[in-house]
Amino acid sequence: MFENLSDRLERIYKKLKGRGILKEADVDEALREIRVALIEADVSLPVIKDFLAPVREKAVGQEVLKSLTPGHQMVKIVNDELTLLIGDEFQDIQFASKPPTVILMAGLQGAGKTTTVGKLAKRFKEKGKSCLLVPADVYRPAAIEQLHVLGRDLGVTVYEGGDEKDPIAICKKALDDATDKMSQVVIIDTAGRQQVDEALMEELKRIKETVQPHEVLFVADAMMGQQSAEIAKTFNDAIGIDGVVLTKMDGDARGGAALSIKSITGKPIRFVGMGEKLDALEPFHPDRIVSRILGMGDVMSLVEKAEESFEKEEQEELQKKFKANAFTLEDFRDQLKQIQKMGSMEQLLGMIPGAGKLKGLKVDNKAFVQIEAIISSMTPKERAKHNIINASRKRRIAQGSGTRVNDINKLLKQFAQMQKMMKKVSRGGGLNFGSLMGGGGFMGR
Repeated sequence: MFENLSDRLERIYKKLKGRGILKEADVDEALREIRVALIEADVSLPVIKDFLAPVREKAVGQEVLKSLTPGHQMVKIVNDELTLLIGDEFQDIQFASKPPTVILMAGLQGAGKTTTVGKLAKRFKEKGKSCLLVPADVYRPAAIEQLHVLGRDLGVTVYEGGDEKDPIAICKKALDDATDKMSQVVIIDTAGRQQVDEALMEELKRIKETVQPHEVLFVADAMMGQQSAEIAKTFNDAIGIDGVVLTKMDGDARGGAALSIKSITGKPIRFVGMGEKLDALEPFHPDRIVSRILGMGDVMSLVEKAEESFEKEEQEELQKKFKANAFTLEDFRDQLKQIQKMGSMEQLLGMIPGAGKLKGLKVDNKAFVQIEAIISSMTPKERAKHNIINASRKRRIAQGSGTRVNDINKLLKQFAQMQKMMKKVSRGGGLNFGSLMGGGGFMGR
């Protein structure tokens, strides 16, 4: 995400940083280029205007123009204002002091509302909260069945409305059921429409009046750009929303919706959907997003993902193996499986500072499968002591894994290099993601 904008801004900042003295004319030229970059990113024109005004005011101040590093000062100003533009800080869902916490989901058809309900339910379940999902979309074919399938996959209860066809009645009875069963969170999946219409808004108003939700979340499609922000404003004006979940961010290279929503609606983006899988929902941290836009990575999110996938005991055991030079191909295969849980390699590389500048690096996620097949074709003894793998063993492993002997040689060579790197890193008292991936050698092409 934000790939095009990041590239444009990187070129602008490189030009600014290369100048020892920054004049007012230089600032204006940079702002014109930033304006073009934001327009190309499909950011709303009024939002761009409101963003650039304070940037210029601060950038032409004496502390910048007379600074020893004016270019860097300019970058900091843009960084700070961009963070304010998209929300300042992450705002999580606040649970009610007296359960259940009721969350009403709203949005147009096709934005990914029902899938987002499942993603939120998974997030709450992992926090130890019992959930009840309410299928209040009685119009879209198979909408109710889709929610029941998600519920079964997640092990989360879905309200059985029977033959009831009135969404308001369904929501009221579901809320009573949640109270009886002491459910801690109720998530209501309402109907969407192809476009905003009075009937949709009236129904949402009545549901909101009936259930008195603690949170109303608008689900917006990032692929629609600034139009998503305008639709979110329409919903906010009509029924009142508390926040936005921005879906399909993994397919949006521009970022216009993310940069426009907060300014246009006054409401924060709470979460972003980064794929179809139920674990592909990320908290929206404005400062981290801006860091990604400016090519500085997102180390905090990367660390959090790693902590979710790697247990503390596993990390400590891994550290011991590195120090004792006892890290085997079996261990390596186990670590690759853990890394796969963290997300796609493209997303993970986007969080590493400077990785965006490695334009020639292509990440092949299929390499995970190939490496796992090769290691699985080895005997336990070969996985424990890779040095015993001679030519005849390589031919057998290649045949068993559907690969070539050259692939086996490449893996063994890179594994040996990684062992050396890891031994050095462990002596320094810590591990690092780049080293764990063998400096990109295993996954890069």
